[in-house]
Amino acid sequence: MRRYTRKHHSSLILLAVISIAVASAIVVFKVSKGLSWHYLASPWTWTSTLGGPFPSRHAIDKRKEKAKEYINLERIWNDESVKRIGKHRDGSLEMVEADLAKARALIRDAALNPSNSSTSELTDSDYVPQGDIYRNPHAFHRSYLLMEKMFKIFVYEEGEPPLFHYGSCKDIYSMEGLFMSLMEQDTRYRTWDPNEAHVYFLPFSVVMILEHLFDPIIRDKAVIERTVVDYVGIISNKYPFWNRSIGVDHFMLSCHDWGPRATWYVKELYYNSIRVLCNANTSEYFNPKKDASFPEINLVTGEITNLTAHLPPSHRSILAFFAGNLYHGKIRALVFKHWKGKDNDIQIYEKLPVGVSYSEMMKKSRFCLCPSGHEVASPRIVEAIYAECVPVIISQNYVLPFSDVLRWESFSIQVAVSEIANLKNILMGISEGRYDRMVENVKKVQKHFLVNDPPKRYDVFNMIIHSVWLRRLNVRIYS
Repeated sequence: MRRYTRKHHSSLILLAVISIAVASAIVVFKVSKGLSWHYLASPWTWTSTLGGPFPSRHAIDKRKEKAKEYINLERIWNDESVKRIGKHRDGSLEMVEADLAKARALIRDAALNPSNSSTSELTDSDYVPQGDIYRNPHAFHRSYLLMEKMFKIFVYEEGEPPLFHYGSCKDIYSMEGLFMSLMEQDTRYRTWDPNEAHVYFLPFSVVMILEHLFDPIIRDKAVIERTVVDYVGIISNKYPFWNRSIGVDHFMLSCHDWGPRATWYVKELYYNSIRVLCNANTSEYFNPKKDASFPEINLVTGEITNLTAHLPPSHRSILAFFAGNLYHGKIRALVFKHWKGKDNDIQIYEKLPVGVSYSEMMKKSRFCLCPSGHEVASPRIVEAIYAECVPVIISQNYVLPFSDVLRWESFSIQVAVSEIANLKNILMGISEGRYDRMVENVKKVQKHFLVNDPPKRYDVFNMIIHSVWLRRLNVRIYS
């Protein structure tokens, strides 16, 4: 057994990438002399699967507005310091942008002409572009292959473990440490030449910063500020890349609840950079045009083998199941209020009886309830997918992982908080045929959430990388 010790109107971001070269659907917002931002204009709207429309521009954090600690993206781009960007030609940047322009055109072609020869001749033993789990399977396929062929990531070497280049690879924040570890070992995407990189990774671990520097009694959150501000200061003074793009082609990753907080203290990191977060909450200014959601996976012991299980639907005798802490957010409290001990078909536990296995209960259930806790993300979503149990996602303002590629409605049920009292009617109203199709789709989508070491094509590591790749395609930096 192997164990780690180290290190949803339409198709969201993918459609942005697919449509970039379609003039009728795109506005290119030219920003001073250094950048252009590609975003979808009307009739396209940015909508969350669960939480309503996304903001069309970056909102200023009201908690900090009075102090004017942050400035919005338009002001950043019109600042005189930005206008000085591009005074000298940057040949390496021009080559990088030329590659990205070709990729955009090829992805658009795959989306608009899925049956043409250049697309149909693509062979890939690991992926067959069919079925309804993808928003646009041909565009995704083309995009993924182009990513494998050309995408380069430069990892800043500055910083020492355990705060940098390292993270815990077990428990609820395991994906932060796993990504850090796999990125450090990567040979496909990682480049040691920063001039050929498309993006730059800031390898600080919010989990490790809090574990080693945060005093639970004093509770001085400024330890995050000092660490992140100092680190950005170091790399921006040593290298030209942060200042060249005002952070647009840089990314950070965190699965900790305070991951978004870690970006508050550097305005370019907060407003410009790609923030890859488990806590992908649009009410907290997560911006899906530039930020990416990735799944929270709870590897209790760090074990990554035998994660999935199979039990035919005919053997699943429980309609719906949930077990977890009652006092963990308002949504869970409502689930307990309406359903705990009220109906044998919906089994709700705060603590499972002795001898009852959590994983076995999931395998015996047709639907697995995945209500948000204090934060929007829940590891139960991936646990349900592993157990081939259809996830029932109860959340608000949550951007689901990889939702620029995956059609979550094809393999999960999304229930509004206001409909919790009607939960059984909703689940009982799903026909057997629809349920069977959803189970099959859960099986198909499993590969995109599996953890592997070394990584395997289309697994969760590569899907996270692909999310970053799509967001880099959304912006052009002028030399």
